[in-house]
Amino acid sequence: MKVNVIGGEMSTQEIDQYIKYVSGKYSGRQIKQLDITIDGDFIDLKCHFKDTDFQRAYRSADYLVNDMEKLNDAKQAEFSEKERHKV
Repeated sequence: MKVNVIGGEMSTQEIDQYIKYVSGKYSGRQIKQLDITIDGDFIDLKCHFKDTDFQRAYRSADYLVNDMEKLNDAKQAEFSEKERHKV
């Protein structure tokens, strides 16, 4: 992951803590780049994510997922009973 510190300097330990924070917050996504902007007493974090490749998307309750394992048992059963439409 590329890290840019903008507007000041930051120790390696601080940078590592921000990397740990965003990695936990966005655990399902791969972060390509992290911009850390220092503005006085405030820190702004901006994550740039890698593109997600998936072969099939499932729509469930207005959520798109690329893996049926992310859905609970009831939603998986609902999808298995649905009629498939050809694209």
